[in-house]
Amino acid sequence: MNNLITLEKLESYFSITKEALNKARAALNGTAQANDFLDMAQRYYDDAQFFRSGKQDWVLAFAALNYAHGWLDAGARSGLFLVTDSKLFTV
Repeated sequence: MNNLITLEKLESYFSITKEALNKARAALNGTAQANDFLDMAQRYYDDAQFFRSGKQDWVLAFAALNYAHGWLDAGARSGLFLVTDSKLFTV
């Protein structure tokens, strides 16, 4: 199953999601809900790292990264993260 997702593609998604996490963390709107969205994104990112390294399951790692980025996009779209970067977020 790992042949569907290359290591190069997976690492690229890790890099993009980490960058988005850092930007979101720096741009929280100060509400508990913003912190909750960031926490969920961080947890999925951490899960992705576990699936990649601990389980050697690139498919689950890729899926967890997509969930992480989904939380980040939802936070950006709803104004919880005060970001304007349309390359990393759906704004």
